[in-house]
Amino acid sequence: MLDKRDLQKCIHCGLCLQACPTYVATGQEAESPRGRIYLMRQAYEGRIDWAQARPHIDACMGCLGCQTACPSGVPYAKLIEAARAEVETHARTPFQRFMRKQAIGNFTNPARLRALLRLAGSLGFQRMPRWMARALGASESAVALPKLPPQVWRPTQTVYPAKSTPRARVGLLLGCAMRVLFDRVHRATIGMLTLAGYEVHVPPNQGCCGALWVHNGYPREAQRTAKRLFRAFREMDYIAVNAAGCGSTMKEYGLLFKDAPEQAAAEAFAKRVRDIHELLADADLPPPKRDDSLHITYHDACHLVHGQGIREQPRALLKRLPNLKLTEMDGADMCCGSAGIYNLLQPKLARDALQRKIRNIQATGATIVASANPGCTLWLRQGLQEAGLPVEVLHPVEILAKAYDAMP
Repeated sequence: MLDKRDLQKCIHCGLCLQACPTYVATGQEAESPRGRIYLMRQAYEGRIDWAQARPHIDACMGCLGCQTACPSGVPYAKLIEAARAEVETHARTPFQRFMRKQAIGNFTNPARLRALLRLAGSLGFQRMPRWMARALGASESAVALPKLPPQVWRPTQTVYPAKSTPRARVGLLLGCAMRVLFDRVHRATIGMLTLAGYEVHVPPNQGCCGALWVHNGYPREAQRTAKRLFRAFREMDYIAVNAAGCGSTMKEYGLLFKDAPEQAAAEAFAKRVRDIHELLADADLPPPKRDDSLHITYHDACHLVHGQGIREQPRALLKRLPNLKLTEMDGADMCCGSAGIYNLLQPKLARDALQRKIRNIQATGATIVASANPGCTLWLRQGLQEAGLPVEVLHPVEILAKAYDAMP
């Protein structure tokens, strides 16, 4: 629910403007954070309908770059999520809500997502069908459908012992898209955590963290999925997350359950959530076993750098590799345009952000982009392929696991 006190914190100074990818792309005040806050306040006070604010609320990438830039402490993440919940309730038809919930439900159910991608591949679809994109409200189908790994990966055990004296018990979140498309990242995560002295548990009865639900205006669905995680990870010292968007949402469970009976449990859970880079940065790792010469540039996933404030740890871990050259790109912490399912719903603005990011990657001369979020990784791979650039996109933990010979 929108809080008038939060809306009033914006002093319209404009320091957020150059941190906002949609304002940079359009130059329009309504596509800036302060413009959207003004519209939220107008709708909240009944001066306009939510339907009038909807196009501009929809166009927000939710990257939170403005929140980092804001000198007044405006909690933009809370505001945009609450505004989207109002839009879903008051400014969409039942059919639109049904289609959006179906799409999110498909992405957050690993079995369903795997089956749909397999079916699309067998039918020769390289992109989402145009009719489906239009049913979701998009003008075109811009996102290439990812290919499934050749084999389905499932953990071979529920507990992976530490390779030294155990520091703590860590539960690994498998997630949704991560479980289906990025098994190598999970295996690398297990390998690096056990090398760092953590006992890794993979609870069997986990599910979606709720990130896509809450980011798109469906907090009740997010609460429902979060409660399942409370049960699955109740005996863990930490919950390790290797997807930026998931970790950011899980660390904010206290807000998601504000004034709910589960608020205390949600806050206690959130305090145990750690991004994989946080856990590894705090550990005493042995020297790497390989010294491959690598030229890397690092892309800051929005919900890692702006949502969780994690900027230095991934870079510091990569710099431990002796023959690695890390070249910073311009706009490393500017959104790439993936933004959950934003690139499905807002293809024009998403492509503008992607092309800007691809130009900045190319300027570094790097042959590898390190990216710690599945949506970013898929979108960057598509952009690089379309640009004809032979650049790999890998999770930092994949790069580390290879150097430390830690892939299980």
